[in-house]
Amino acid sequence: MKFDSVHAMLQFMQNPAPTSCDATPEHVLFSVADGIATITLNRPERRNALSIAANERLYALWEKIDADAGIQAVILTSADCGTFCAGMDLREAAQERERTGRDILDLLRDPMYQRMRTVRAPIIAAMTGHFTAGGMVLALNAYLRVGLAGTRGGITEAKVGRGAPWAVPLLWMLPQPILMEMMLTGEMMPIERLAAMGFVNHVEATPDAVRQRALALAAQIRDNAPLTVRASKQTVLAAMELGSVAGFAQAQRIFAPVYASEDAQEGPRAFAEKRKPVWSGR
Repeated sequence: MKFDSVHAMLQFMQNPAPTSCDATPEHVLFSVADGIATITLNRPERRNALSIAANERLYALWEKIDADAGIQAVILTSADCGTFCAGMDLREAAQERERTGRDILDLLRDPMYQRMRTVRAPIIAAMTGHFTAGGMVLALNAYLRVGLAGTRGGITEAKVGRGAPWAVPLLWMLPQPILMEMMLTGEMMPIERLAAMGFVNHVEATPDAVRQRALALAAQIRDNAPLTVRASKQTVLAAMELGSVAGFAQAQRIFAPVYASEDAQEGPRAFAEKRKPVWSGR
């Protein structure tokens, strides 16, 4: 679907519209199969906008995933409606402001979805439509991203008078002039351009293909040595926070128990014996 302006796109993303998906009372769905968890934003009638209930549900699911050692990878996707996530539910925000006199962010346990950045298992965003604001937050907080051809993503807060302090990590993912353009203009960028700059790992032709690619990535992650996967994720994030020299020193500390683990012996042994390794996670 093409739009004449970002305003038209935002109107599309924040307004109800007919959809082939059946809405359910549960705003966020959750399932686990073969070591892979799938989280599905399930408000197609609201372009998968993030309600207060969705925020609480996501926070609870991060806790649930961390408590389940059997989950080795997570796919975050949404019901098909043309939009992966339209961001905050602006209609609910206006209603809560009128009812309580408080900004909606004050009513959320995790308003910037930062808990997502500390989840043990790697998260893959399977973005089956446009994404902006809170949708961009979820995308950047994931570790891998798969997008849908012909869609757009952006930071549109300047167009609705909100803010995007959560966008700071994008300085390590996108060129500074590009990020500045996105934040100052509020214009959304084609997924193909975001992929060319390395923000998106893969672009697929259909929503089903997006989810299939995400599932293939999740299966690869699941089948790798869990201690190495976890340490790899931690070292990249540590380097972003600390810089090159301090980040390298921290990476050595993070990987020390990996080298000393049983899995560090099992990998070379399996290679020598020409068999698939059996990871113990110890």
